[in-house]
Amino acid sequence: MLPKGSIPTKSISWLYLVNATILITHQIDAAYWHEWDLFGMPGGIQLNLLLNIPLVMLILFGQQCLTQGRAAGFVFSWLLVAGGIITVSIHSYFLLQGDDAFRLPVSLGLLATTFFLSLGQAIALFILHSTLNQDTAQ
Repeated sequence: MLPKGSIPTKSISWLYLVNATILITHQIDAAYWHEWDLFGMPGGIQLNLLLNIPLVMLILFGQQCLTQGRAAGFVFSWLLVAGGIITVSIHSYFLLQGDDAFRLPVSLGLLATTFFLSLGQAIALFILHSTLNQDTAQ
């Protein structure tokens, strides 16, 4: 029996973990490609690193919430899906504009994997939401 207010998240916690790992690895790749130049951000690597600290912390906190079955884990899971889709969308735009960054096979693989994992995670979240609604209605 789950504690009151918790949700059964085992089915999506592994998707979250894999998607988060790929997105964090993309952030490492982004340092190689000097992503701050792509976005015209001042501060270079220093600002990039500082911006990634809260980002990685939120991703890890979301995983903790999810594995604990807390409702916040469900919210963080949707935020990770959104982050993945936004990341892929932005980089697809730059790739289609002819930018040379993120064109190595592993860089492209990380972006493609992020897209499919985010899509799969969204589907799993919809299924979980539907299941929870059916259980509540009964």
